[in-house]
Amino acid sequence: MLLSWVICANIVFAQSPVSFVTTTHDFGKVKQGKPVTFEFVFKNNSAKPVVVELATAECGCTTPEYPKAPVMKGKTAIIKVTYNAADAGAFTKTVTVKFANVEQPIVLTIEGEVIAQKK
Repeated sequence: MLLSWVICANIVFAQSPVSFVTTTHDFGKVKQGKPVTFEFVFKNNSAKPVVVELATAECGCTTPEYPKAPVMKGKTAIIKVTYNAADAGAFTKTVTVKFANVEQPIVLTIEGEVIAQKK
């Protein structure tokens, strides 16, 4: 009996206070020089407000925008990620999202292929 309680408690406490609809997005083929944006939607599953402390991109070609205000329990919010599409070729870029009081950050990934402009 005690063992089953410990297992159930570990499952409950292991859940993240936020859940994303998706953590990856494939833009497919995009035109060079035309920035593309995707909105990653997340929900606060906890009983308390959650705060995005920081969202950082791996390079300057990717720009994340995130809510600065707390997201109340049960509510959804977005992290908008824009890729500048300046260089031709395939790309895979990540944005690391750190929530206050959550040990593990969430990694969001965008990918696609920038098609060179015809001259």
